[in-house]
Amino acid sequence: MRILMCREATRLMSKRLDTSLSFQERMSLKFHLAMCGACRNCNQQFQLLHGLGGVLEEKVRPASRDTGNNAE
Repeated sequence: MRILMCREATRLMSKRLDTSLSFQERMSLKFHLAMCGACRNCNQQFQLLHGLGGVLEEKVRPASRDTGNNAE
């Protein structure tokens, strides 16, 4: 397992929201997060924003479908 710098850890946090990480990436990130409070906070913020984005997308999607149906 390689030691991550914070910049690489944040890149993996972001990547993890869009795709699966390799076993090596997951373990390296997990180890880094165990040692780095700043990155733990950043990870929580990424997860919060990602979750809020999903909620917003669900709220906007039905409204845009309704608008599209009225145009026909």
